[in-house]
Amino acid sequence: MDMTFKGAARRLDDLDLPRLGASIGVGEDEIHAFLDVETSGHGFDAQGRPVILFEPHVFYRNLAGAARAKAVAAGLAYAKWGEKPYPRDSYPRLKAACAIDETAALRSASWGLGQVLGENFRAAGFPTVQAMVEAMMADEALQLAAAVNFIAANRLDGKLRKHDWAGFARGYNGASYGKNAYDIRLAAAFRKWSGIRDTPPAAQPPAPVPIPQPPQPKGFTPAKAEPGKAGVRPGPLSGPFSGSLSGLWAAVLAPLVAAILSLFRKVKP
Repeated sequence: MDMTFKGAARRLDDLDLPRLGASIGVGEDEIHAFLDVETSGHGFDAQGRPVILFEPHVFYRNLAGAARAKAVAAGLAYAKWGEKPYPRDSYPRLKAACAIDETAALRSASWGLGQVLGENFRAAGFPTVQAMVEAMMADEALQLAAAVNFIAANRLDGKLRKHDWAGFARGYNGASYGKNAYDIRLAAAFRKWSGIRDTPPAAQPPAPVPIPQPPQPKGFTPAKAEPGKAGVRPGPLSGPFSGSLSGLWAAVLAPLVAAILSLFRKVKP
């Protein structure tokens, strides 16, 4: 793992919000509201590193034995949340923690636009926490995709669609969400964005960013939703960019070719 934590640091495109929102059946206003509350819409800090929050109590539970004792002695781990105030910059703590146990340290930080905890790398769609961190370093679209995957994996997408702000806040931010008025701030941010014009659709959609997919249970077979059928719950990160275009082109070109051949036959002497 690159201990500078600096990658390509690509910023989010306006079209990424409606695209990723549509994958869980919500509009860009809901996604904007979520990002406003989590990170004020910024996935990278001034140095081009993913925005993070290192959680010493999470590091504590990811360690055992001599490693835990070493982390506690260094002030990097403690048993309960809130024992000590957090510093403004979490990276010095994270790097020191990585020197004790890299995987445990990466699992103990919240990453990127959606502040997805490293422990949740599988629900976010990654095989390892290192792979998740690499994606967080590369692109805000991948940061948001990881959060969307987590939302879908934990069945919070329905609460977002219904604007059940308290229910979403409890599932995403934990039982203590009320202490920082998470649900109230979500509702206020949604009202703000509802009064702002949505992103106009592009004439030609951009090439999709490769998006991680959450693992499915063994033997899982996804249901085939009928296009446009109401009431079908969208799967994680399915959408207009997820499939091949070959079938679409065949459907469009076949009748055109047939019409051209028909014209040639009519004018044939």
